[in-house]
Amino acid sequence: MSGAPSREKSRELYRRACELMPAGVNSPVRAFRSVGGDPLYIRRGVGAHLEDEDGNVYLDCCGSWGPLILGHGHPEVLAAVENAMADGLTFGAPHRGEIELAEAVVAACPAVEMLRFVSSGTEAVMAAVRLARGFTGRDRIVKFSGCYHGHADALLVEAGSGLATFGIASSAGVPAGAAADTLVLPLDDEQAVSDLFAREGERIAAVLIEPVPANCGLLLQRPGYLRHLRDVTERHGALLIFDEVISGFRIGMGGAAAHYGIRPDLATYGKIIGGGLPVGAFGGRREIMERLAPLGPVYQAGTLSGNPAAMAAGTATLRVLTEERVHARLEALGARLEAVVAPAAAASGATFVRLGSIFWLVAQIGAPTAYAAVDEAAIRRYAPLHARMLAAGVYLAPSGWEVAFLSHAMNETDVDRLGVTLAAALTAGRAG
Repeated sequence: MSGAPSREKSRELYRRACELMPAGVNSPVRAFRSVGGDPLYIRRGVGAHLEDEDGNVYLDCCGSWGPLILGHGHPEVLAAVENAMADGLTFGAPHRGEIELAEAVVAACPAVEMLRFVSSGTEAVMAAVRLARGFTGRDRIVKFSGCYHGHADALLVEAGSGLATFGIASSAGVPAGAAADTLVLPLDDEQAVSDLFAREGERIAAVLIEPVPANCGLLLQRPGYLRHLRDVTERHGALLIFDEVISGFRIGMGGAAAHYGIRPDLATYGKIIGGGLPVGAFGGRREIMERLAPLGPVYQAGTLSGNPAAMAAGTATLRVLTEERVHARLEALGARLEAVVAPAAAASGATFVRLGSIFWLVAQIGAPTAYAAVDEAAIRRYAPLHARMLAAGVYLAPSGWEVAFLSHAMNETDVDRLGVTLAAALTAGRAG
């Protein structure tokens, strides 16, 4: 793109939106507050690219925050959705599509013997936590500082000083009691886990973790640490819940559980299994899942759960991932990008972190593995990088805490251009 692109139509739409919706958006990060400026209004997405209302075209590295592993408008996904919609948008009743997607998920994920579909990742995690409590007869949940599990009250909590603390709500409107049974630990600290279970183990229903934490940067965890969580929960009769809303089907067909060779008791999914439509799911061991109503006493329901269009989109997406060996191709593209960007990042005092097709640039030396190790100044330094990339025609998530994604719609030329553009933006930042 040459010169400063016009964004007048986006600005005018944002002005109108601010009169109607808080900050003009339906999800906070979209407001661009952490990177400055006004949000872009997207008119359409095609393949690996977005086009805004002013006609500017961008290479899309946000991918609707992760679900678009095949890119925008993949023909097989569109055809599946169109066929499903021709028969009806929603039934509120069982249909064949639910079974087909469930079979695909169960086949790919060894830890999932049964599952239930919901309409979002937040809903999936909320239901999994309730089920863990109902199955164990215990109340307390352990989560980790920086890991985001949706906006359910009990999970909107922050860490204390380094040791486990009772949850303190990090959002107004959450009663203290709603968070009181949520315990928060730092990531990548086996001793903190062991100490907590020595004190509270008989009252802990579950440990909930993103095995690939990707909502507070990309904080890659050691396999040994994740195995420690598995061992401790088994010894104390607690459940291990993997939140794979982002990592599920993104780093491989079996998600992080297969990648690390660890079998959780329950897992939650979203994003990719909806193929671009709203969906979530939670599943795990049969004996646990059979505690759900109407078989058991743990209640969960949803009017639009198993929506036929979403089921069709998800089934088509998983079929393409398998038939076209998408993950192997994305790993090659990711390695190609890393070879260019990682040296430029290091030279500019930043770090390039990657797992498969997920990557993150953080403006500090070394890849942090815990939330407290992320330098707040590094997050602030992301804003000018974001602006430079946007001006160069690359759309990144509008927050330094968020990761970026490659898609199957990208080719080597796209990735080479992305690498050169990122390297130039990092160099410009160092010079500035």
